[in-house]
Amino acid sequence: MVIDLSVQLMQATVQLEQPLGDGTRTVGTGFLISETGPDGKPRTILVTANHVFDKMPGANARIGYRIANADGSWSYSPQPLKIRDGAGHPLWTHHPSRDVAALAITAPEAFAKAAIPEDYLAADDTFSKYQVGAGDEMMALGFPRGLAANPAGFPILRAGRVASFPIAPAKIFPTFLLDFAVFPGNSGGPVFMSGPARRANGDPAQPRPDVEFIAGLLTQQVELNSERLDIGIVTNAKYIRETLALVTNPAAPMTVVASQSVISGAKAASAEEAATQE
Repeated sequence: MVIDLSVQLMQATVQLEQPLGDGTRTVGTGFLISETGPDGKPRTILVTANHVFDKMPGANARIGYRIANADGSWSYSPQPLKIRDGAGHPLWTHHPSRDVAALAITAPEAFAKAAIPEDYLAADDTFSKYQVGAGDEMMALGFPRGLAANPAGFPILRAGRVASFPIAPAKIFPTFLLDFAVFPGNSGGPVFMSGPARRANGDPAQPRPDVEFIAGLLTQQVELNSERLDIGIVTNAKYIRETLALVTNPAAPMTVVASQSVISGAKAASAEEAATQE
């Protein structure tokens, strides 16, 4: 299945929010992945940063669905999303060592169709196969401080360049830096490449292949002395794949991370801080 990843991800990326009861709300970003469930039937998985759900104290959040109208316009129609059971226990699955969460959901038909096939998540060899590294441009979708691109509730598309080296293999470098401004509310948004590779297997004589893959998700921003450095921290898609595996099998093997990539001054682009007036 070949898709225009930029357009499809626009459709598959949603705002996640929870009212706090004082006229404000917490905000984060999520995106939909399609995969085959244990019963052999297709299912839709909502992916976000674990801290987005963790910082929402209530049992019910809202997911920002959009409805296409007959006249070509769109309507924003957030719907309830249950994230905790009656005892307050999380219903989502999270990775044991990385800031990734996944929740199987029943999405409206249009959103289920827009969900990105799991195969578009970068695999272990994707970065090395396309020689992805420092200076390559990636794009990110999100809702900075709860702001959407328009009243229809579509996410805002940003771009930045990979700002760290090396970025592979993921088991040693589970996160990498992206040079772009990050705000509360961006957490959980997809980071992806779409277009010709900058290098084709290291041979400048070869044509540049088009690449379409999700490189990871935005989980943190970098600060120094309370000053934002306009640098985002991206968790590699490998750990999204592993979290999806945990949804099906809680005993699925996880990667032992050689380095925890602790970055001085790193701070989650926290949904808790994305409190905005409703």
